[in-house]
Amino acid sequence: MGETNLSLGLSVPPDTPHAISVSLPTWRDNVGYEEGEEAVVKKMVSGYPRFFIHLGIQKLAALCEQKYALGTERCMLFATQKVAEQCRSFIQARSAALGAPVNARLVNLFICPEDSQDGGGPKLDRSSIGGSCADLHVVLFPGSSFSVAKEFWQHTGLGISSRFAEKCLSLLAESSAKSAVPTPASPLPGRVFPTKGQNRHYSALKKSPTSAAYPTPPPSATLPLSEDLDSVYLEERYGRNLPLQAAAFAKKALRSRVAGVLVKDNSGQSCSGDKELVLGPSTRGVKEVSAEDVYLLPTGMSAIWTAHQAALATRPSAKSVCFGFPYIDTLKILQKWGPGCHFLGFGTDSDIDELEKILEAEYQRDPTTPPILALFTEFPSNPLLRSADLPRIRALADKYNFLIVIDETIGNFVNVEVFPYADMVVSSLTKVFSGASNVMGGSLVLNPAGRHYSALKNHFSANFEDVYFDEDAIYMERNSRDFKRRIRVIDSNAEAVCDYLYSKSLASGNTTFPAVIKDVYYPKYVTREKYDICRIKTPDAEDDKIGGFGGLFSLTFTCMEGAKAFFDALPCYKGPSLGTNFTLACPFTILAHYTELDWAAQYGVEAGIVRISVGMEDSATLLKSFESALKAAEAVVLEQTAATNSV
Repeated sequence: MGETNLSLGLSVPPDTPHAISVSLPTWRDNVGYEEGEEAVVKKMVSGYPRFFIHLGIQKLAALCEQKYALGTERCMLFATQKVAEQCRSFIQARSAALGAPVNARLVNLFICPEDSQDGGGPKLDRSSIGGSCADLHVVLFPGSSFSVAKEFWQHTGLGISSRFAEKCLSLLAESSAKSAVPTPASPLPGRVFPTKGQNRHYSALKKSPTSAAYPTPPPSATLPLSEDLDSVYLEERYGRNLPLQAAAFAKKALRSRVAGVLVKDNSGQSCSGDKELVLGPSTRGVKEVSAEDVYLLPTGMSAIWTAHQAALATRPSAKSVCFGFPYIDTLKILQKWGPGCHFLGFGTDSDIDELEKILEAEYQRDPTTPPILALFTEFPSNPLLRSADLPRIRALADKYNFLIVIDETIGNFVNVEVFPYADMVVSSLTKVFSGASNVMGGSLVLNPAGRHYSALKNHFSANFEDVYFDEDAIYMERNSRDFKRRIRVIDSNAEAVCDYLYSKSLASGNTTFPAVIKDVYYPKYVTREKYDICRIKTPDAEDDKIGGFGGLFSLTFTCMEGAKAFFDALPCYKGPSLGTNFTLACPFTILAHYTELDWAAQYGVEAGIVRISVGMEDSATLLKSFESALKAAEAVVLEQTAATNSV
C-alpha cells in the first residue's frame, strides 16, 4: 500500500506535477484544512483541481493580474471566450443574487514566442500539441468577489488545466530566453496579442501598483518549467512535441472506448494516428451508441454541468430533481443555474413515492408542460453506495416526459449497464477510467434510443465546444487502455476487504466486544436488489467475467474516536478523490460537508464516515492493513471503556 509517512500537503501520487490529490494523512489534518489553519494550508502544494487551484495556474494568474488588474482585481483563467463569458455572467448574476452586484471584464491573450510570428502577425505552428502558441481568456473581477468566481470554477470544472497553464508558462519562458533580456521588465515576457475586437477595450490598461496577486507558494512548492519535467517526473512518458494528429486520435480512441464500440481495446496500441480503430456494435446496453454520441469534457463535473445546460436549452423551463445524496457540486449546479431543484436526498423507494407526488402535483397545476426538467442521479451514490430503482424512475420519465441523467462514475460501465434508463450518461473519467490520478477528464454520452435524442443531438451539434486540452486527452488515453483489467483487480480486492470488515460490523450481527464498525456501505450489502438490476450479468468477451461491485465503500463507526483512530492507523494514502490504482481514504463528510454536518446527517451521511477507494495492491497485504487499522480503533475503544468504568 502507499507510503504511510507521506507528509501533509504533498501531492498524491508523490512527485507528480499534475497530481489530482493531496496528502491529508490524519483526521486532524483534514479538519485543519477545512478550517483554513495556516499550519496546514501553507504546506499544501497540491490538491483536487476544482478546489485547490494548481500552483502553475496560480503562477500564470498572478502574472495576468500584475499586467491587467486594476486595483485589487483578481482573475480566473479559461481556454475559450465562450467559457469566459459564462463565468462573467455567473459572477454578475450570482453577486447580484447575494446582494452585492459586481461587474467582471474579459481580456483575451494570444501568447506566442517571437519565432512563431510572421510579418508581425500571429502564426500557429501546428507541429506540436495545440500549436506553439496559446489562446488564454482572462476574467477579471473585484478581489472581494473571488469566492463567487471560485464557485464557477468549482461547480463547472471548466477552468484551464495545469497542463494548459504549464504550456503558457513554458511559452513565456521560451520567449523570455530568446529575447536576450535576462530579467524582462514586463511580468508577461514574449509577445501577447489581444484578440481583435477587444483590443479597443483593454489596450490602455496598465499594471496597478496595488494589484492583488495569488499568494506566493512556499519554496518547497516551486513549480519547475516544463522543459525540466521530463527528466524529473516518471509520469512524463511522452515527449513534448507530439503531432496534433496524436491528440485527435487520442480523443477518437477515448470516445470509442467510452461508447463501448471498440471490438478489441488493445492496451499496447500506439497513439500515433496511423492506425484505424476496429469498431463494432456498442456493448453499453444500447447497441446504437456510437463514438459520435460521446462528448469529452475537462472534468466529470463539467459533464454534469453541460448535461444540465443542454436540458435547460432543449426542454421547457422547470425545476430539476436531484435524486439521492449526491456529490456536493451536482446539487449546487441544479440549485444555482435555472429554476432550481427538488432534493430527494435518500434515494430510496420512499423518495420515489415522494417524486410521484411532486410530478402529479406539478402536472395538475399545469398539464401543458412537463412537471420537471430532468432527474439527476448517481449509480450507485457517493458516499452511501445506494442504487436507485432505475426502471421505476424510467417509467415515470416516460409518463411525465422529463430527462434522466445518470452519473455512472462509481459503478462504471465495466460493472453496470445504465444506458437503457438514461437520456444522458455522464462520468468522471478522472477516476477509475484513468486510475493514475494525474489527469482530469469527463464524458457525456447521449442515448440514441431515447425519445429526446434528436433534440439533444441537434443542440450539441450546434453548441458543443471541445475545451478538453489535447495533452490531457493524450494522458487520459494512455491511462485508460487497460481500464477493464484494472477494474477487475480493484473489484476483487474491494469485495475481499468489504467481506472482512462487514463480518466485524454490527450490521452483520457481530456481537464481539469491542464493536467498532457500525456498518459497511457497499453495493453488495446496500440496496443490492436495485444494483443487481443494472449489474452486468453477461460474461465479457475479453475476460469472461460479469460485473462486480466496484472499488468504493464507506464505513460508519460506533463512536467518533474509533473512526479517527481507524483512519489515522490505516496504512494507505489519505486524500480526496477516488478510483485510483492505489488505495485512497478520506473522512468524506469532513472534507465535503464540514460547514453543513447537521444537514448531511439528516440523510444518513454521518460526520464520522470514512470513505475508502480500494486499489490494485496485493489482496493479502490489503487485508492485513485493514486488520491493523481495525485493531488500532478497537484499542482506543477499549481504553475509553476502561477509563469510563474507572470513574
